[in-house]
Amino acid sequence: MASLHHPTASLQSKHVLIPGKPLAQKPTHTVSLPRSTFSALKLKLAAATRRSNGAAGARMSATAASSYASALADVASANNTLEATTSDIEKIDELFSDPQVSDFFADPTLEVEKKRKVVDEIAESSGFQPHTRNFLYILVDAQRINLINEIAKEFDLVYNKLTDTELAVVTSVVKLESQHLTQIAKQVQKLTGAKNVRIKTLLDPSLVAGFTVRYGNSGSKLIDMSVRKQLEDIAAQLELSDLTLAV
Repeated sequence: MASLHHPTASLQSKHVLIPGKPLAQKPTHTVSLPRSTFSALKLKLAAATRRSNGAAGARMSATAASSYASALADVASANNTLEATTSDIEKIDELFSDPQVSDFFADPTLEVEKKRKVVDEIAESSGFQPHTRNFLYILVDAQRINLINEIAKEFDLVYNKLTDTELAVVTSVVKLESQHLTQIAKQVQKLTGAKNVRIKTLLDPSLVAGFTVRYGNSGSKLIDMSVRKQLEDIAAQLELSDLTLAV
């Protein structure tokens, strides 16, 4: 794909903590999707499209995204490739966060076959599961590819529910070592009681140093170990001190 250069998924990696074992990336296994299973996926996605086409607004889009994510998760579970499919969706989410890519697929003047060809190139270079490629085909054909980032978020929720997994987003200035991520995962597991913990890593130079951890429902809970937070606390104390002296 000469005109579209998609980024790697190195800044967003997901892991599964298995108690008693080191944190590690799940291997990807390529398996063929039975024709009957793919047909079932098409039927589920067609139903989701019919339910959402006649409604407007973010709520209906979210409902459609949830239906698509559930359908894909069903196929991945039946095909015993849930972990590999999760890795595919993570890469797709990052790829479609690039405006150049999302604008390309959203362009109504481009032929569907041209978009399918780009899907092929992405799938080949990223090593997607066959059903992940077919899933993108279906979204392109149904003109619902614009929901892909929402679908990725919903897929995360479905995965977490199916596997009793807590998602923790670890943001740091530099890439953390695997042993540090393991320690963070164990702490989140202790705090939440979840069977498994997935770590998603992000880089943010504005933190200066240290890291933050978000977990819980929609990332509602925060552990902030960043230098930026410490500097903000110091600044707040100084402002309070100045205010006290002024009185």
